Order: sequence, then structure tokens, then C-alpha cells
Amino acid sequence: MSSRDAATNQLMKHVQSKKGGRDKLTTSNGAPVDSLTASMTAGPRGPILLQDFTLIDHIAKFDRERIPERVVHAKGSGAFGYFEVTDSSFMQSVCRAKMFDTPGKRTPMAVRFSTVGGESGSADTAPGPRGVALKI
Repeated sequence: MSSRDAATNQLMKHVQSKKGGRDKLTTSNGAPVDSLTASMTAGPRGPILLQDFTLIDHIAKFDRERIPERVVHAKGSGAFGYFEVTDSSFMQSVCRAKMFDTPGKRTPMAVRFSTVGGESGSADTAPGPRGVALKI
């Protein structure tokens, strides 16, 4: 069964080459795996053992999967500027950092304001927790 379309022929050749054979399952380090559903147990009806590398590797990968829809602080805005000390006596009473010891001293900084739960399509003005981050 041949088609005039080269892409269709390529797809049909791929399907024919894969017929009857399955791709090999592997762990994260490339070791071949017979089955993801056969776990090592303590006896025929016993608990699953922690020495089952295939299962632990599979669970670890699933556990670390990143869901882009649920990234915390994904939406926000930021600004660059400077922090200028106006009252060094007060700052010295609460902090010993050198950047706060001289009145009029300017220190470059960045600030980021963000929403915590920003699903796609949600309004930026919706009530809820907010986040602020300062980098001085």
C-alpha cells in the first residue's frame, strides 16, 4: 500500500518496522527492564521491597515530574532600583550589615511581586496570597 505522499510512506514504513516488536523499557540509567508491573515482594503476598530498584526509580521519576500548570509564583512583575539608607542610627540598631551603616549610601537591588496560585487564564487581580522577593 503506497501513497504519493512521502510523509505517509515514511509513516507506513515505520509502522511496518515496529510490527511484532516492542521498544525496550529502561530505567533512568539505561538498564533494560522486563516489566514495570512486576515488583519484588517478601513472599508471594508480602510487602514490596525497597531494594526493588526498578520500582523506586519509576516512583522517583514520577514524584519529580513538573506540572507547568501548578508552578508557584509563575506570574509576577519586577523592578530594578536602589536602596538608600536615610537613618543609619535606626538601621545599626537592627542590623549589622555594612551596606546599612552610612546615610545616603545607595545599594543596587531588584524586587519581584508575584501571585502564588497563577493557573493559566486566572485574573491577576484575584484575591489570594501574594509573594515579594528582594535581592540586595
